[in-house]
Amino acid sequence: AVATRADTVFCPADSENSYTLSCGVPVQQGKAQQKRNATLPSCADSLAPPIKQKARFKIKDAKCHLRPRSKEKTKDSGKQAGLGGQFPCTDNCQVTFVNLKCDSSKKKRRGRKSPSKEVSHITAEFEVEMKSEEVSDTCNIDCVRKRMEQKLQTAIKTLRKSINKQQFYIQFSGTEYEVAQKPAKATEGHEACSTGQVLQGGKCVTCSMGTFYSGEHNQCVPCSPGTYQDTEGQLTCEPCPSNDGQGIAGARNVSECGGQCSPGHYSSDGFKPCRVCPLGTYQPEPGRTLCFPCGGGLVTKYEGAVSFQDCETKVHCSPGHYYNSTTHRCIRCPVGTYQPEFGQNYCITCPGNTSTDFDGSTNVTHCKNQHCGGELGDYTGYIESPNYPGDYPANVECIWNINPPPKRRILIVVPEIFLPIEDECGDVLVMRKSASPTSITTYETCQTYERPIAFTSRSRKLWIQFKSNEGNSGKGFQVPYVTYDEDYQQLIEDIVRDGRLYASENHQEILKDKKLIKALFDVLAHPQNYFKYTAQESKEMFPRSFIKLLRSKVSRFLRPYK
Repeated sequence: AVATRADTVFCPADSENSYTLSCGVPVQQGKAQQKRNATLPSCADSLAPPIKQKARFKIKDAKCHLRPRSKEKTKDSGKQAGLGGQFPCTDNCQVTFVNLKCDSSKKKRRGRKSPSKEVSHITAEFEVEMKSEEVSDTCNIDCVRKRMEQKLQTAIKTLRKSINKQQFYIQFSGTEYEVAQKPAKATEGHEACSTGQVLQGGKCVTCSMGTFYSGEHNQCVPCSPGTYQDTEGQLTCEPCPSNDGQGIAGARNVSECGGQCSPGHYSSDGFKPCRVCPLGTYQPEPGRTLCFPCGGGLVTKYEGAVSFQDCETKVHCSPGHYYNSTTHRCIRCPVGTYQPEFGQNYCITCPGNTSTDFDGSTNVTHCKNQHCGGELGDYTGYIESPNYPGDYPANVECIWNINPPPKRRILIVVPEIFLPIEDECGDVLVMRKSASPTSITTYETCQTYERPIAFTSRSRKLWIQFKSNEGNSGKGFQVPYVTYDEDYQQLIEDIVRDGRLYASENHQEILKDKKLIKALFDVLAHPQNYFKYTAQESKEMFPRSFIKLLRSKVSRFLRPYK
């Protein structure tokens, strides 16, 4: 997609099968021409010769003659239209001249009865002017020029993808024009697929990354070695930077092209031919454009170093530390970071919403999720210590509130809880009616219990708090709960207070098994569902002794309702 400025000259050619379009003034026209066109951008006074780039694009099944775009199309493709205003650079560089030339020709198809096909070729010339303010102590004229060249190449690549998607249009005098497309003929009994799609099993399927749509074969074809495609639904593949024709077929991104510089080496684009990293620098990754300096005047033992460990430091830092090249000391990794390896000069930031308890962490497992607490009101759910099943963080406080639906009470199962053993209660889990310390307490512990327990709340609502101190940590807990109709209060109390519920290991395993606890909750929340789980196909789900325990209680309770 290309949008032109007010200083645009549109020249229809002699034939309807071609046109040219220019924007700006090429540098070779000189100052005299520019004085006569004072409104046009100046190129001659720039700090260096402009960067020139040519590109050639092909549009299949299209004519060069332009036609205005319909309002519906403009509205539907607003995102593509936006590309035009930005092309082909960001604010850091200025395109002073664009020239587009389009030629159409008919390409004969194989076979006598095959009709000829229209193919349009667009040749584009761009000139980019560098801005003097971009030059600095860290990036001289050559450096700025190289950056601009890369930006222009990236912009041309974007334009190529846009054209491959049949989204080429021009904005001229406030009206948008598009290259005339021939309407695709619908397959008999099916709607025509969009560009870059093939019909498979009666459905249009977009060609995946690493492939392109071949109109000649009417199918998705893998990119040949030496090319790649990192976008779905394309009509061509992009050439690899190495241009050596090597690499794998069906490459999905530039890193699969092959020919990348190996660790300890670099080049201007990360591909062969490569140069070795000089003394005092290193490069740990393939396909890079620069080497990292050791810093602090440090040198490497040899050229082509692949790690900071090859820098001859004064001390060798252990895991959990990084080497400071200014002070030449090992520094502990700060809170929220870690370093698992010896002899590194950096620490790795913990992922996502995680952090470490202390500085000097050596493993990603020390990064703990801090999130916990919240408002709970569903019929069933669970509360768990932060970072469960990993160890919970130090100095954390979590508060949950369970507010069940009207006329429902709360049943809680604590399958197991792991809190470090301390002389004084350091880490505490407490459940009570409200935040007030004097409110009715249902459950409180600061110890490890591997034996499960089930109980009903002594109040209709529950306020739950978990606090950990700065000392030891532990696995913590995952506590499920279910709400039940208050009419079943007598039955639920009868079940959870029966010692046989916890007497055998089989019964204890039920309270620790997520699938079985879900089934148990289904029975407790709806006692009549007990008969569903004692049917022949479900008898193996629970031990016979467990079914026997529930049968007598449920049957006795439901008898008055029959």
